[in-house]
Amino acid sequence: MHHLFLLSTGAWIGIIAAAVIVVLLLAIVIWYIGCYNKLQRLKNRVEEGWSTIDVQLKKRYDLIPNLVETVKGYAKHESGTLEAVIRARGEAMNARGEEKMQAENVLSGTLKSLFALGEAYPELKANTNFLDLQNQLRSVETEIASARRYYNGTVKELNTCIDVFPSNLVARRMRLEKKVYFELDSAEEKNAPSVKF
Repeated sequence: MHHLFLLSTGAWIGIIAAAVIVVLLLAIVIWYIGCYNKLQRLKNRVEEGWSTIDVQLKKRYDLIPNLVETVKGYAKHESGTLEAVIRARGEAMNARGEEKMQAENVLSGTLKSLFALGEAYPELKANTNFLDLQNQLRSVETEIASARRYYNGTVKELNTCIDVFPSNLVARRMRLEKKVYFELDSAEEKNAPSVKF
């Protein structure tokens, strides 16, 4: 009888040990699924942020030809500046990834030189079409800055999860790579997020 009690105690210990192992495995699986889902959501938010920036950049691209045509009528001998803007626009439209960010910074610089012509040509500065295009572009630049902040915030969150333990284990299995921030090149542009007119 005492021998049966020991066997049943040993059996209970085995059952408890098995239950603990099952609970631990279940906890690991639940943690892994939660971590995977969080990383997937962050990845989707980064893609959404980039898509929002892309929409705003397309609006900017659409405004530029009208702006160049308006300036052309008043500043015909400024063809170098106008050609630089059109070239920068084309390069920005065709660029991808990190190159896109660099091309956008170049485009922002050429737009500043285009608007500087408004100061040199008072008739241009007084033109209602030019002023309307300036205001539209200012609005788009504000939207781009807002979209960039959102994108950079989600990139920071995703990159942190990719770097820190233990979520980095799941990120590695998902083959996630750190994303690049969409930053401005010059300190002057960093201090002034929208185009100055």
